Amino acid sequence: MPRSALFVVDIQHELAESPATRIPHHARITRASTQILAAARRILDAYRAPSSSSPQTTTQTQIQQSPSIIVFVQHEEQVPEGSSSSSFSEQATLIRGSAAWQLTFPPREGVREELLVAKTTRNTFESNPNLAAQLKSQDITELTIFGLQSDLCVRSTSLGALEHGFKVTLLQGAHSTYDAATTDGSKEALPGKTAVQIEQEVEDELRRAGAEIVPWENALALWEQRRMISTYSVFSELV
Repeated sequence: MPRSALFVVDIQHELAESPATRIPHHARITRASTQILAAARRILDAYRAPSSSSPQTTTQTQIQQSPSIIVFVQHEEQVPEGSSSSSFSEQATLIRGSAAWQLTFPPREGVREELLVAKTTRNTFESNPNLAAQLKSQDITELTIFGLQSDLCVRSTSLGALEHGFKVTLLQGAHSTYDAATTDGSKEALPGKTAVQIEQEVEDELRRAGAEIVPWENALALWEQRRMISTYSVFSELV
């Protein structure tokens, strides 16, 4: 039976938590992410735990494959050979091992359905050439995506997933970015597009490319409905 994966993209301290560098809508993203992961984990945990009402034995229930997984994507920038970490950090801050690099929502230890995937490019699949094949070998055909930043890694990872033939759903309201600034040739920034405008543009582009755009609250309502009906719930077919 087809399986699905929930991709949590680059929700890291620098982007979501640090007062000096976090995105304008960090509170919205944190709140949405907290609720999305809580709902997703309820599904995973209900499925992982043996059901007292199931006619199957405990052993049979435990060895069944979960219909869904959660993939936590973490961007990292390594210090080039010959450079000092202090000088390099002026241009790049998501250095592996730094406080800025840490995930706001890490995978739980010992839960095989929660995976950590590192990347060094905007497109998770470009950084991990074998990832698409690995997911498909586990019968995963559909990805639901949210996180940061809308116009960079969320966009590129979504397009990369579509190129590999996955069905893609982007959770509206659960991805965002920075406001954009433009210049007139001087050193002063001028007002540009807002983060919300950029979110909408990315959604329009991904919709044209074949992705589904679904408000995250609607997705959670459907997941909960399916969880109440059956433990065999997936983060897919949201519309």
